[in-house]
Amino acid sequence: MGSHFTWFDLAHVDHHYTYVAVNICVTVLLVMLSLAGNLALGKGEAAIRPASHFSLKGLFEALTEFIVGIVKMVFSGHGGMHYVAVFGPIFTYIIFNNLFGLIPGMTAATANINAAIAIGVCSFIYYNIEGFKHAGLHYLQHFAGPSMGHWLATALLACVMVPIELISNFIRPFSLGIRLSVNMTADHTILGTFIDLTKAVIPVIFYGMGTFVSFVQAFVFTLLSMVYVIMATADDH
Repeated sequence: MGSHFTWFDLAHVDHHYTYVAVNICVTVLLVMLSLAGNLALGKGEAAIRPASHFSLKGLFEALTEFIVGIVKMVFSGHGGMHYVAVFGPIFTYIIFNNLFGLIPGMTAATANINAAIAIGVCSFIYYNIEGFKHAGLHYLQHFAGPSMGHWLATALLACVMVPIELISNFIRPFSLGIRLSVNMTADHTILGTFIDLTKAVIPVIFYGMGTFVSFVQAFVFTLLSMVYVIMATADDH
């Protein structure tokens, strides 16, 4: 993760495992917020009444509405509202990990290539499972390309397409993870550098930029994962 100071150094956590400690902290925080949010939701009519002011309930409502909006946009006509329960937690987990790195003396777990690729692998496993659930073994035809009308032409095309599609498919979790890790590393490195140089005023600007980048990277990761599900469950395999 780097050699800069973090609060985990006081607990003698090895820098190579700082991202694990951050992941644990973020996970515990999200569990606590989820439980508190569930209590804040209330019961009966109170549960469906929108929050009238900024609160924990309002925060989760805004987050849920945001994910619902993306799902409706991406899965339009595909009946994909059940995906909210999948991509909501993915976006929330990434954004909280990203923002954790903005806390002075902390670092983002998503800036670590191991953690970022692990999230990418989860996305990879999920959209392939969705592909098999949707089409069964016919999902494998997706890697062979379209039918050319003649068996020989189709077979020749498959010989070309299968290696390309397989490589493309297996690269996706790494491209998702590397994109997330590199961008978060660059963002928090720049922020840390300006804090060391200026101490005040200018870092405030970069905190705003860091928050924006954290949001964008969580959004891009989630959006691409949704697109991969769409591709895996398309009916034109």
